[in-house]
Amino acid sequence: MLLLGIDIGTSSIKVAIVDAQTQKTIAAAQYPEEEATIHAPHPGWAEQDPELWWAHTQQAFEICKKKANFQSMDISAIGIAYQMHGLVLVDKDQQLLRNSIIWCDSRAVALGNEAYDELGHDYCLSHLLNSPGNFTASKLAWVKQNEPECYAKIDKVMLPGDFIAMKLCSSITTSISALSEGVFWDFQSDTLSEALMEHYGFDRSLIPEIKPVFSEHGQVSSASANLLGIKAGIPVSYKSGDQPNNALSLNVLEPGEVAATAGTSGVIYGVSDQLAYDPQSRVNTFAHVNYTEEKKRLGILLCINGTGSMNRWAKSLLAPGIAYQDLNTAARKIAIGADGLRILPFGNGAERMLNNNMVGAHLQNIDFNLHSTPHIFRAVQEGIAFAFRYGLDIMRSNGLQPKVIRAGKANLFLSELFLEAFVNSTGVPVELYENDGSVGAALGAGIGAGTYPDAAAAFSNIKPLQLVEPDSNLRYEPVYQDWLQNLSDKIK
Repeated sequence: MLLLGIDIGTSSIKVAIVDAQTQKTIAAAQYPEEEATIHAPHPGWAEQDPELWWAHTQQAFEICKKKANFQSMDISAIGIAYQMHGLVLVDKDQQLLRNSIIWCDSRAVALGNEAYDELGHDYCLSHLLNSPGNFTASKLAWVKQNEPECYAKIDKVMLPGDFIAMKLCSSITTSISALSEGVFWDFQSDTLSEALMEHYGFDRSLIPEIKPVFSEHGQVSSASANLLGIKAGIPVSYKSGDQPNNALSLNVLEPGEVAATAGTSGVIYGVSDQLAYDPQSRVNTFAHVNYTEEKKRLGILLCINGTGSMNRWAKSLLAPGIAYQDLNTAARKIAIGADGLRILPFGNGAERMLNNNMVGAHLQNIDFNLHSTPHIFRAVQEGIAFAFRYGLDIMRSNGLQPKVIRAGKANLFLSELFLEAFVNSTGVPVELYENDGSVGAALGAGIGAGTYPDAAAAFSNIKPLQLVEPDSNLRYEPVYQDWLQNLSDKIK
């Protein structure tokens, strides 16, 4: 019995085929190899074409079939992970009405701030656990205000994973977790927020049928089955945002457990059983994949928009023909603090942890006679690690005190330089795992389809690869404090 996992990322689509019995990956692929295009029609905007997500899903699956010897007809369930907070709109014929406004788009910040004031800060924080900010609900309000002809044609509002499930099954569903990440959910009443819907003038009919994360969200249609070469009628039995899914794939499900990622964006994601919120909404609380009315499990999420994207930008600009590993090796030879060079990695839209300010990326103190490309790469990775430390301190002030952080050995966590800077800046050990969002989605599908009785069974074979602990000499602390002063000067 095989499970299919699909991870709809910003940079590419990842697909994995997992043997349900052994939990081993039979085949995995991503498409495209180069990072997918983000359209920016205006400064601060970010859009992608959902039809490309679907086309890239098919291409990644075809690569899997060519890479490994498995029977695609043995796939019994499908799970989907996806980039969070995106807005996808379709009409009554399930046709796209516009490009998706994705997670790092900042156009709706003013509308979200207005809603925060008019609904009341106390209401938003105690009921929604967040400011509306530039989350999905505010993006929908922007379309209503600025593209009324498009808005009038909307039949259903979706997140990116819902769109891929629709393409597979011709049905549209959502979940409490998904609605909470769009800031549509009232946690006090455990219902759709009537106050927010009324404030923005949204009709309830725009919201799809609500189902548990682990449940049947539809059955693969004959047309999609023929297209992919899989059985018609198998269920899409799991859908989750990429960060809750990453936490699931690292078996981070219970209060006090913490996960991290450092891909296009950087995230620390901790689980709580309290309806907690940051008074300034700099970190955000959503329903975790195992949230129920009876058993509250909340994911507290810190997001830094520009982590891997900052590292990629620097490589593309300064060292396009050099491998990341070689750059990391060269940068590691530079002394801690990069001889005074400092980088603020905030060039990918409004940062929630900086109160939705667009600080921008900054390279400071450069000396033409001293600093080289390796200096810049050391400063980039230190700056990203320091951004994590800054956000983690906000989370600590709100009661999260991680004893260990679990992360997949991927993306920036492949860099020994970044790992050293992260662990020693935050003061928290990191436990590294072989981890992939598409594999997590596949195993999530097994939970939703009843292949596994629970998450513990689905992830019973996951073992840590490495534990990295901080030094005792605090070598990074004075460098962080200098970096922090530079940031403070920018956000006064």
